[in-house]
Amino acid sequence: MERSSRVLAVSVPPETARDFERIADEEGRNRSELFREMLRVYRVYRETGRFETLQRYGAAQARRIGVVTEADVERLIEESRGL
Repeated sequence: MERSSRVLAVSVPPETARDFERIADEEGRNRSELFREMLRVYRVYRETGRFETLQRYGAAQARRIGVVTEADVERLIEESRGL
């Protein structure tokens, strides 16, 4: 039978461990709950960073080909549809 959880051991400086414990206490969570929430937030942070990177790339490519306004986008759509 496979366990529904797994124990992880990590090493952190004593001050970080104290901060972690303090935050868990303040939040009324145990360490496992706090760790899971921190991981969830970090995943969102990473995805947001990827999105922003893609957004910057897309904006740079649009500027490179002269698409700077919504009207430019609408014009390109109409051109591609043959309207």
